[in-house]
Amino acid sequence: MTTSDAPRETCLRCRRPARYCWCAHLTAIETRTRVLLLQHPRERDVPIGTARMASLCLPNSELHVGIHWGEHGAVQRALRDPSRPTALLFPGADARDVTVDPPREDLTLVVVDGTWTNARKVVQANPTLAALPRLSITPAEPSQYRIRREPAAQCVSTIEALVYVLGALEGDVERFRPMLTPFRAMIDAQVACAETQRNGRMRKPRGARPPKEPVTAPLRAAKVVCVAAEGNVWPHEPGVSRAPELIHLAAVRLDTGERFEAVARPEGPLAPGTPRQTGLDASSLTQAPPRDAMLRAWTEFLRDDDVLCMWGDHPAALLDAAGAPVPSRVIDLRVLARVMAHGRVGTATEFLASRGVTVDEAASLGVGRAGRRLAHAVAVAQHLAQG
Repeated sequence: MTTSDAPRETCLRCRRPARYCWCAHLTAIETRTRVLLLQHPRERDVPIGTARMASLCLPNSELHVGIHWGEHGAVQRALRDPSRPTALLFPGADARDVTVDPPREDLTLVVVDGTWTNARKVVQANPTLAALPRLSITPAEPSQYRIRREPAAQCVSTIEALVYVLGALEGDVERFRPMLTPFRAMIDAQVACAETQRNGRMRKPRGARPPKEPVTAPLRAAKVVCVAAEGNVWPHEPGVSRAPELIHLAAVRLDTGERFEAVARPEGPLAPGTPRQTGLDASSLTQAPPRDAMLRAWTEFLRDDDVLCMWGDHPAALLDAAGAPVPSRVIDLRVLARVMAHGRVGTATEFLASRGVTVDEAASLGVGRAGRRLAHAVAVAQHLAQG
């Protein structure tokens, strides 16, 4: 792989390269409608996708990735909510056009995110989704998604569709138009990037190619810090929105072995399942110091030139939600593992096993589940750093 393939500085919130981050353009918009975004796995890593952007604009929304949804908890909770009917935003002969005849009751709106072909296959493969009442829209204007081809003039991106449908359901399309600001910023940045690259290729003199650099090269930096985190996570309840709270943070600096660990008491009530899931007993959580103490200690531990590594995006999401300081360079080890494996990799230990590396499942660098996850992340980082 060339130098340009190496992982770039990434925004933890939008998960885009820092130079193309659109987070400054986000506006949070409260809704009566609950939105359940079901994203096809192939869409998750598409750099110009809009489902994550929409979920960040809509506090009363959830974003899940998958193909089979019949037994999925989020879908089942939506179907069991007697106070809020569930409907699928998807065209069809029997679909109700909300721009002409919007339902009057508050809904849970299910939105399948993916290419039209993949979205259609998801609906067909899930009788639970296919059986839902369908809603459709008639866009007031053509899609602004000029960097991605839509199959027909009336087709729009996920975030554009949500602007129209939520505006119709809640009687005020203009209130939702700020959702298109980050969308336009993303498109403008992508167009400018393509233009720069095209012009650059025209002017670039012929010569030797730059030397190849492994995609794992950043892991050989002296200041790699592996991190794991746990949250106080409540199960979904109809009409109640509780964001996960950072309650446990563990890290180790690979070059020196210096370690960090802190537990913080939840600012809200302790979720019933949190002690079992995190491996921390309820009393240690409810009697722990406040989160501010954790964040102060974390700030003292970090250095400006640290490279933060984690397995998956869950730690990043918890750090972001807590307002915790994060170095400019962040690497998702699971993404690197997928590059090395040319596909899905499972858990950290499963990935290592596929590479002939045996790791003790019980190995730990801290208390609870975070301690075990940190040990496994360290093993992955060390293995990848060796090329």
